[in-house]
Amino acid sequence: MRNIYLTFSFVIASGLLSAQNKDTKIADKLFDRYEYVDAAQEYLKLAQSGKADAYVYKQLADSYFAIFNTKEAIKWYAKAVTQKQDAETYYKYAQMLKSNGNYAESDKQMKQFAVLAPNDSRAKAFLSSTDYLPTLKGQAKLFDVAKSDISSDKTDFGAVVTNDNSVYFSSARNTSRRNSNWEEPYLDLYKATYNANGTISEAVALSNLNTKWHDGPACVTADGKTMYYGSESFNEKEFTKDKAKLSKFGKIYLYKATFEDGQWTNSKPLPFNNASYDVRNPSVSKDGKTLYFSSNMPGGFGGEDLWKVTINGDTYGKPENLGSKINTAANESFPYITDTNVLYFSSNGKDGFGGLDVFRIDLTKGSDVINIGAPVNTEKDDFAFTYNTSKKVGFFASNRGGNDDIYKADPVCGVQAIAVVKDAKTGIVLEAAAVVLVDAKDKTVGNQSSNSEGKTSFGIACNTSYAFQVSKQGYESGVFGVAKTDGGEVIVEALLQPIMPIITETEVILQPIYFVYDKSNITKEGAAELDKLVQVMKEHPTMVIFAKSHTDNRGSDKYNLNLSDRRAKATVQYLISKGIAKDRISGQGFGESEPKVACEECTEEQFAQNRRSEFLIVKK
Repeated sequence: MRNIYLTFSFVIASGLLSAQNKDTKIADKLFDRYEYVDAAQEYLKLAQSGKADAYVYKQLADSYFAIFNTKEAIKWYAKAVTQKQDAETYYKYAQMLKSNGNYAESDKQMKQFAVLAPNDSRAKAFLSSTDYLPTLKGQAKLFDVAKSDISSDKTDFGAVVTNDNSVYFSSARNTSRRNSNWEEPYLDLYKATYNANGTISEAVALSNLNTKWHDGPACVTADGKTMYYGSESFNEKEFTKDKAKLSKFGKIYLYKATFEDGQWTNSKPLPFNNASYDVRNPSVSKDGKTLYFSSNMPGGFGGEDLWKVTINGDTYGKPENLGSKINTAANESFPYITDTNVLYFSSNGKDGFGGLDVFRIDLTKGSDVINIGAPVNTEKDDFAFTYNTSKKVGFFASNRGGNDDIYKADPVCGVQAIAVVKDAKTGIVLEAAAVVLVDAKDKTVGNQSSNSEGKTSFGIACNTSYAFQVSKQGYESGVFGVAKTDGGEVIVEALLQPIMPIITETEVILQPIYFVYDKSNITKEGAAELDKLVQVMKEHPTMVIFAKSHTDNRGSDKYNLNLSDRRAKATVQYLISKGIAKDRISGQGFGESEPKVACEECTEEQFAQNRRSEFLIVKK
């Protein structure tokens, strides 16, 4: 998606004075005027003539970022970050990598962004769910998509179907119009007809509303009598001046028009427009009393946020931010509210496939925001999603084909099957359990590991039999059926029975308690197993245990003896912390002197087997 929709100012410039230095003066002037194509060419000349530095590389990358040329942006960001950059540069670099499908390198750059901006909501979201991609890819498909026949070879987006089968959208297809700074004509509003067979008839420009500036996108009330749409503040001769750059900067304003005598007329700007910020991308509720929109007005979370305002005839309330559940420090835009109060919107600040992704939230239920998944979302920009609940059809825009085109979205029946893995005795959620989804013929459909909340999520077909096969070390494996349903979400609680210790005459045999190489701290997995020993000792109140700790044979004898002794003491301390009396538990390290597996050139598995603890019964 050309970042014209996420660039907050439109400029009329008579000359710019500021520049990084004399070599970059021409390129900087073009960049400041949002003429990114020409700016990139000027910066490129500097790079080719050996006059480039980190600043030029960054500006060149940012120019390509602005016009969504991912390949070139990645190339120059890679050069820019050879020297330390600001946090936002690493974030942009990560987004371009992600949009090109290079998720591993994108994560690497996001980690650097998180180091530099640890309090940024985007950094926090990334660090809290670094394994989100398998979950997204495993989601049930919600829509079938196909490119709409209304798309042209220019930018098209914002298609919305009204109750009278009209389709309104914005397009740059009018080549008789003068070009904007984006090497395409200015955007106009168009109206077409949605036909019974799902096709859309030839579009006609709304000449009564279109101006010489950018116009659209639009929304229409349920009764078809009122339209809200975007256009530029230059229409009102309102703008901000930058004396240093000898420039005038305009904003996007929202307008209201009414349908009278077969045409749209009486266009008026809304009272909460302001020359200091953008107000755009409107969507009106079914009852016509609430207008949703996006804006970078003060009071948001950063970038562009989603807002709402009450409507009472020709008066409007105070705009309200939709809050942190929806908005991030990045950009949330293109809201669309359905007749059932489900809000669709696009964001590049939440977990996604790359670029802008489409999300939704049920405002009535107050549910969590969800990514609507593939095939609507891709690693490219996917945005301006609208959905007519009565006609059961949606439209959205995407640049997956290289151009901003309109796509049709037809709903499909899908189910999200969620397994929550827990310890059957304690109810504690189990992380890193292997969860395999199989169909009625026992064929593997997918597999995942449970996350920190014990969850996995798979997209499955409606009214079809499936089962979860779940396993984890230290637990008995289990098979759990997934109930058939005709849509929505199915949650299966997978309760795994822990394998209990075996008590012989001489020892209590637990599942292996492995230590991390060269470490003596008790791991989460080790703690779960030691808890079983705690339970055994509480059930046998006179039992006295001697813990023996062993290492593998890497390192010197002396070092290994000390390491194993630390491990034995850590084991003893853990048991004492769980309420076992000090006189009932003792321990000692034996280093590498008593290997479980004798080997000269040991494998990693053999090393792990030799790093162990044993629990001898001193007294029953």
